[in-house]
Amino acid sequence: MASVTTKKHPNGLDYVEIDTPLCEARIFMQGAQIDRFTPKGKPPLLWVSSADDYQPGHGIRGGIPVCWPWFGMSNHPEWPQHGFARTRIWTLDSVQLRNDIAELKFSLSINDEDRISWPHDTKIELLFTLSDTLSVSLINTNLSDETVSLTQALHTYFPIGDIHQLKATGFSGAHYIEFGKGPYAQATDEVIFNQETDRVYNALGSQQQLHTPQGVINVCRRNSQSAVLWNPWIDKSKHLARFNHDDYLTMVCLEAANVLEDNVTLAPYGSHTLTTEISWAN
Repeated sequence: MASVTTKKHPNGLDYVEIDTPLCEARIFMQGAQIDRFTPKGKPPLLWVSSADDYQPGHGIRGGIPVCWPWFGMSNHPEWPQHGFARTRIWTLDSVQLRNDIAELKFSLSINDEDRISWPHDTKIELLFTLSDTLSVSLINTNLSDETVSLTQALHTYFPIGDIHQLKATGFSGAHYIEFGKGPYAQATDEVIFNQETDRVYNALGSQQQLHTPQGVINVCRRNSQSAVLWNPWIDKSKHLARFNHDDYLTMVCLEAANVLEDNVTLAPYGSHTLTTEISWAN
């Protein structure tokens, strides 16, 4: 029997626990951030660092942080990296259980502090559809008669067992740039990892795969021509907050995104939905 229950973490953060015949999951109200998703009878599909202590006001180092309304650093250095959505408290608007599938919709109200950096009249929602597959949709709606532009990402952390055995595929035909560097390079279909990787892919097909020792993970995107592939490797791992020095060995991020040339432009009263969908292929 499916259940959706609201609970509180020992450090004070509220979360929603989902248990259905198809999966188990947990979504925190802070950031509307999902940190656990495990299809029944299969390994987990999300990774979280054991160094994270789930402190209020800090995004969780793992799961799927929401980067919005900008990805990376803002032009204003005092504004938070990856925007403010991942540290704000969201509202759970609806829960639906149908045929063992759970749908939860969250929304974020823009407060006065946020309007300093985001003075736009927009609505942002996050829709989770949980079965043996996880689908997450970030829905932007422009409520004004002015055009609004933004960048965003669903910053998904995957458990990959051993970075030295990981192979990521599905990148042929795209081009990529090492984040913050240049120029663009033509992508090969396959990526292996032997150094820090911080790539933005553009003109990228809608599905990639992570080949791990535990099996193959399918990663799909909709309304996204860009994705970010990231592993901090040895040196950067020593300087990341809430991250063990050896965590780079067991994780990789492959993020559905709208960044660089793929940024979102919302026409007056228009909307845009960025979706990522993840599942085990076998």
